[in-house]
Amino acid sequence: MTGHILAIDQGTTSSRAIVFGEDMKPLGVGQKEFKQHYPASGWVEHDPEEIWSTVVETCRTALETAGLGAADIAAIGITNQRETVVIWDKATGKPIHNAIVWQDRRTAPLCAKLKEQGLEAKFTGKTGLLLDPYFSGTKLAWLLDNVEGARLRAEKGELLAGTIDTFLIWRLTGGKMHATDATNASRTLIYNIETNEWDAELMAVLRIPASLLPHVKDCADDFGVSDKSVLGAEIPILGVAGDQQAATIGQACFEPGMVKSTFGTGCFALLNTGSDMCLSKNRLLTTIAYRLNGKTTYALEGSIFIAGAAVQWLRDGLKIIGRAEHSGEMAALADQSQDVYLVPAFVGLGAPHWDADARGAIYGLTRNTGPAEFAQAALESVAFQMRDLHDAMTKDWHTGNGETVLRVDGGMVASDWTMQRLADILDAPVDRPTILETTALGAAWLAGWRAGVWPDASGFAKAWALDRRFMPAMKEATRARKLQGWHNAVRRTLSET
Repeated sequence: MTGHILAIDQGTTSSRAIVFGEDMKPLGVGQKEFKQHYPASGWVEHDPEEIWSTVVETCRTALETAGLGAADIAAIGITNQRETVVIWDKATGKPIHNAIVWQDRRTAPLCAKLKEQGLEAKFTGKTGLLLDPYFSGTKLAWLLDNVEGARLRAEKGELLAGTIDTFLIWRLTGGKMHATDATNASRTLIYNIETNEWDAELMAVLRIPASLLPHVKDCADDFGVSDKSVLGAEIPILGVAGDQQAATIGQACFEPGMVKSTFGTGCFALLNTGSDMCLSKNRLLTTIAYRLNGKTTYALEGSIFIAGAAVQWLRDGLKIIGRAEHSGEMAALADQSQDVYLVPAFVGLGAPHWDADARGAIYGLTRNTGPAEFAQAALESVAFQMRDLHDAMTKDWHTGNGETVLRVDGGMVASDWTMQRLADILDAPVDRPTILETTALGAAWLAGWRAGVWPDASGFAKAWALDRRFMPAMKEATRARKLQGWHNAVRRTLSET
């Protein structure tokens, strides 16, 4: 059998497809951005039909650029933006509303109400998550309560729901498979990550009918076969994982204590804790890192809502850079005597603050502050937020093996300036791999391993290759001053202060 694997990487701002060869290296790529919808302040939506069309188009482009046909592909792996949810008509496959995106904050009042009822501990104990609009469950509840006729139709069994992976599987298989994997299920607020089942008690709190929900499978499993009409041949779908878990796999973080961080629209750090379902005392999330052969591996996760999105803001909002990749070059020109801090709470603050009502702020402006200082503040805000996550992880889970090395991926890590500043602020080494498409690679490995054409986890880990290690070089006094300024800026931004 061929060792070619097609990975679908459906992200927050674009859909991407990559064909990987038998040597596990990219052969062909297709990518297309799609429209972001902002119907109200703090609301973010996607058109599921546009997502579907961009996925099909990018798959065809990837196959074409690789010089291959669908019949040459052994399996499909899917990775996706997590927590974004869709409800669609079971008979027609037509969505009843736009997808509500993970960044969306419209359910903050519902989360606050549930907290007031003393329910957060119950949700956290079963799901490892906090009551925050970030997660899928309250989004589903909102759709059922606010789309005309949705709740009645759901209770009649006429509707189906799922995260983006589930919607894509449904469409790819021509409506034959309604399924998700354990990692995506673990982000919904209604999946018990200890028993690995949808939790009836939590579903009752949010009034979500069981008939809406997909079957939950291992990350490497049989998710049906793509319909011939989509790509030209039937292809088995054999791997699925949420984007951050897929990146953890793609970075070969299979051993407890290993940490990866993906710097995309947001920033997400995962610490592999093995079979230890460590419940955080520092407002991190406990989540499923992956489930293989029925065995669950857990992780501690820190979620930063705005990372690369801050650079997009510099480009599209302030228009002070022409291209996102120029941000590092501009930051290098900043006046180091100025301490300018951007707290990028455009859609609230994630871990470890979880303040849905906070909004972005800039501190330390002077008459001499210009585009270079803005660029530095935006990039440093990512490093500072990552330091907050790193400190929380260290308090929650001690590896006992000394120095932590962070494996990084995502669009931002191509910037040497940004990665060096990250190492400086963390006061820890930062490793950048040769293949930066680790999210797609993780999904591809799940499918390739399941298909029997790629190596097992041990063999895959040996193939991981280092591009560059960034070592901290900042003076301790400078680091301490910067961190103190950052903590002061965050304190002044939090909504309750």
